[in-house]
Amino acid sequence: MHATDIPAAADESAVVRAAQAVVFSSLPELDAETDLNPAPDLRGIPGAWISASRDHVQRNPLTAGVTLYVHGGGFTYSNPAAERVMAHRLSQATRRPAFAVDYRLAPTHPYPAAINDVVAAYRAILAHGVPASRILLVGESAGGTLLLSALLVLAGADDPLPAGAIPISAVTDFVTEDPAPITANRGSDVIDPTTVAAVGAGYLGSARRDEAPQSPIYGDLSRMPPLLVIVGGDEILLGDSRRFAEAASAAGAAVDLDIYEGMPHAFHAGALLPEDRAPHTATTFLSRLTDWVGRLPDQYGTPQ
Repeated sequence: MHATDIPAAADESAVVRAAQAVVFSSLPELDAETDLNPAPDLRGIPGAWISASRDHVQRNPLTAGVTLYVHGGGFTYSNPAAERVMAHRLSQATRRPAFAVDYRLAPTHPYPAAINDVVAAYRAILAHGVPASRILLVGESAGGTLLLSALLVLAGADDPLPAGAIPISAVTDFVTEDPAPITANRGSDVIDPTTVAAVGAGYLGSARRDEAPQSPIYGDLSRMPPLLVIVGGDEILLGDSRRFAEAASAAGAAVDLDIYEGMPHAFHAGALLPEDRAPHTATTFLSRLTDWVGRLPDQYGTPQ
């Protein structure tokens, strides 16, 4: 495992937290050249296709690949406008079209509905003709958890796995009897252990907390694709993310762990702001994502 501490300026944490407070009321308009339909419908899978308008972004998913984006929201909430903007940012950073999957939400649709929807979206992209070696998975918060859960399901079914996956601020263990992994930054984060427990209860219902795929850390991690695990240094999930990264690495997966100094849960949401107002950390997050994708093995990275 390769871990990197990403430093921040003295006032950057306050800047990011202020941005989080206003980001959903300050969403930018997408570039007029943004392609909102770069590929045909995926067998009725709900979601939105978005391809950034920058010249370096290849718009054809059959040649450029696809970034499958799994949004956050505590498994219960969706903000389509914000998700389109984030998908646009991820399309720019990964240099390929993005598909933002609109998975079913708890509590109306508890576990495993959302996982099944992510798996179905991935399989539909494969069926559309996109090679697994040109697919990336990116998910934040609850979406990061769902991403990892979906990978376990796909590996267990012997589906071809994607080029790489990027879980951001994900919960990997819903067991609360040993709260140590989610208490190290109590009082420093924008969420607390009570929030994590409540989110888990609403999502899982009567399902066990100590089993995979719902708690990914209990699964067979030996077949995980290359992982870029991203977490804030002030997150209550810092210990959880570090423990998962170590477990996946010990199982044989190629794992990079980026820890952003002083940053709270889902700090990357600052990337939703207009570029001239986005915190420096959000820009760093996107540039490091681009660099990581570019360093993936030849059969994985952006096609040349």
